[in-house]
Amino acid sequence: MADGFEEMVDAALAFFVQLQVNNSKAWFEPQKAHYKEAIAGPAGFFADLLAEDIARLTGQAHSPKVFRIYRDVRFSKDKTPLNTHLHVMWQPADRDVLAPSWFWGLSPDYFVVGMGVMGLQGEDLTRYRAFVDSWGDGLQDALQGANDGIGATISDWGPEPLKRVPKPYPPDHAHGDLMRRKALALSAPMPEDWRVRGVVKSTVDHVRALLPVWEMFEKHL
Repeated sequence: MADGFEEMVDAALAFFVQLQVNNSKAWFEPQKAHYKEAIAGPAGFFADLLAEDIARLTGQAHSPKVFRIYRDVRFSKDKTPLNTHLHVMWQPADRDVLAPSWFWGLSPDYFVVGMGVMGLQGEDLTRYRAFVDSWGDGLQDALQGANDGIGATISDWGPEPLKRVPKPYPPDHAHGDLMRRKALALSAPMPEDWRVRGVVKSTVDHVRALLPVWEMFEKHL
């Protein structure tokens, strides 16, 4: 059943549609109080609630983070100052680079739940490739199960994959597509009936559906 967070979603979508065509601090300043009250504040409460559910399902404490609306434009050609989306992340309390994080994203273009490991390099990337080499069959089965269950697909977020399978692994490695990646994250659209089921329950159900992939990471990566 609906849990009240649909109001946050509706307010966020309406706000971001306007922000897409008025992306300036001059426009945002008079809207800041509304953003904090109708969107950022409820998002913080939602993040705290989901942290408890994720901890219950995984057996591990997770720290919630609601991303700021202000963009970091220092190294970007795009100088628009504000994000036109609402993103929430839950990271394991130990902050291990290879421990998968959970993600919730809302914008006028998408409404998704995801999970994975991002931006691997150095020894962490070497360890990921060894994981794929040894446990690729089980990982692939878990990925397929998540796709069959909730339509989860590998996300484009993160660094571009390599064009070739890295050495010392054979070019025709059975899991070459996974081996070429420097990040591995899944995302799935929220179910069409999220408004009836509630935002929290819909999100928790997606977390539950992604658990087999999380368990592959947790046990073997």
